[in-house]
Amino acid sequence: MQDFLLIGVDGGATKVNCWSVNIDHSGKFSLGDFNESRSYAVYSEYDPEFSPVNLQIQLDERSRGCINPTEKEIQQAIAYTKACADSIIEVAGKSNKSRILIGIGMPGLKTDDQRGISAMANGPRQINYAKNLEKILSEAGIELISPISHIGSDAFYCGLGEEYASAGQFRNVKNSYYLGGGTGAADALKLNASLVSLDNIKEWFVKAWEMKCPENRSIETYVSSKGIQALYGELSNQSLAELNSQEIYPPQIRTRAFAGDPFACETFEKVAKYLALLLYERMTTLYAGWQEIFNFGNPNRLIPNNQHPYLGSLFDNIIIGQRLGDMLRESKNDSVLWQPFIQSLNLLICESTVLDDHAKNHYCLNDRLNENRIVFSNLREAPALGAGIDAYLNFME
Repeated sequence: MQDFLLIGVDGGATKVNCWSVNIDHSGKFSLGDFNESRSYAVYSEYDPEFSPVNLQIQLDERSRGCINPTEKEIQQAIAYTKACADSIIEVAGKSNKSRILIGIGMPGLKTDDQRGISAMANGPRQINYAKNLEKILSEAGIELISPISHIGSDAFYCGLGEEYASAGQFRNVKNSYYLGGGTGAADALKLNASLVSLDNIKEWFVKAWEMKCPENRSIETYVSSKGIQALYGELSNQSLAELNSQEIYPPQIRTRAFAGDPFACETFEKVAKYLALLLYERMTTLYAGWQEIFNFGNPNRLIPNNQHPYLGSLFDNIIIGQRLGDMLRESKNDSVLWQPFIQSLNLLICESTVLDDHAKNHYCLNDRLNENRIVFSNLREAPALGAGIDAYLNFME
């Protein structure tokens, strides 16, 4: 392990974040001393007005096995690749090591060889991402001790981080659900004491980003930092660009709600309502199978099976992470977000016709939600940490 550097990469929709990853003698992982991030916007190829191809078109092309990135997507992808390469090169330079092992997590559906992105809601498709990245790194004198085996799910990597890091919240529990809210929604599961890839249980468990609320918006709108900002912009008739220029993000919107801003108040009323509904959906799906609480962004998605091997199971805890977790932690006991969220979830559980008394008593004490079931992630960089962990575990197999 000492003759090469392990690097975990978290590739988001607006920037890439790279960290060195350490392993101690007991096999626990932690973030190293070196990190670097790059915004895609600093590269000349980046188009601030870029708009993703309609997701349904992306999914249709993917299902036909005929993915045709547009010229704008190809151009935008160059900025993504350069940002990742420059970050890796910088971290390697800080460590004085030229031999590295890389794990990469990114949102979106992957290509068949798992080395590219075949569908992405918030960015360009990048079908040759790993190949192009390896080429840049090689030209910079970086030696990979193993090719990039696959691009993983940033959501699953959050789960790996929570499981293998000493500060992880998946440790010492049997069943747990992780929801991270950053640019998008990332969810991960631990069931029967083992991490479960959501790709392997898609027949009965639906990823958060796939679901659509009764208001015809994606659930990501209400549980991701970017979605909450966009919702406030929609309600107040302001563009994301205007909000960004004024540095108005969800924490600032929450402050405006306290000051009585009606659009901010409405924003957080919806966030509390649909965050509670999402977590209730997770509880009922685990316990009794799919209940048709949400519709799907992709109308062609197969209806989930309401039978699965974990029926009757209950979550020991529910972990809220990333910027959503930070905001919810800061809001604990306030009247803008925390109390409406807790009240909504409590009501859903106590009035449920799906959860029986055994399940209700697990989540509630005397008809009041046991707030200890809701915990916050201690791993702000869980996706990068998980990416490094996955690369190392795969390399050692």
